[in-house]
Amino acid sequence: MNTVPFETAFSATTYPGRGIAVGMNDDGSAVIMYFIMGRSENSRNRVFVPQEGGCRTQAFDPSKMVDPSLIIYNCVRTLGNQIIATNGDQTDTIYDHLKSGGSFESALSTRAFEPDEPNYTPRISALVKMGEKSFGYKLSILKAMGEGGPCARYYFDYSRPVKGLGHFIHTYQGDGSPLPSFEGEPERIALTGDIDQMTERAWAALNEDNRVSLYVRHIDPATGRDEMRIVNRHQ
Repeated sequence: MNTVPFETAFSATTYPGRGIAVGMNDDGSAVIMYFIMGRSENSRNRVFVPQEGGCRTQAFDPSKMVDPSLIIYNCVRTLGNQIIATNGDQTDTIYDHLKSGGSFESALSTRAFEPDEPNYTPRISALVKMGEKSFGYKLSILKAMGEGGPCARYYFDYSRPVKGLGHFIHTYQGDGSPLPSFEGEPERIALTGDIDQMTERAWAALNEDNRVSLYVRHIDPATGRDEMRIVNRHQ
């Protein structure tokens, strides 16, 4: 599989849906990026709001929110040295399982794709585990096998990250009706630049009509420095 600059991967389609990119920057820091896009007024009526250890979605204009299910949730949460990022309320499922001694995989074995017929949007999730001067990460996608099921669960384990290399997973292959689900392994992406450069390039790469919100986080395992940036369509 070829490795491309992350902004090339982000701009490869006008509608990748929601996306998670995780990996090791060229300076050795852990990188977590999560974005959401929207086609409907309800989906676009959202912002990322920072919270301790991560962020959540919130209605930009509460009076225009039609249905909060599937679009209002905790995007990123932190439990000790573990960071969880997902495209739905499975963030809380993973958090609760880890807190009670379970695992990333055991948590997601209790969940399935989203019940949004006819798209059956995949649930994508990431777990980053910070260690002393090192880290590792996992990615997962839960998707329908055919129209409405059963659910196929895929897990990808990157316990030994490589400098400058990350992996990108997103909900859709592109625009369409119904929306075609992501296929194959997470895409290999090149990660370079400081957090502000990366945030600017990532936001610029996302389709201007469909982009809604972006979260970027850098964690230096050597020093513990933890930085976060958020960009919203509705500032």
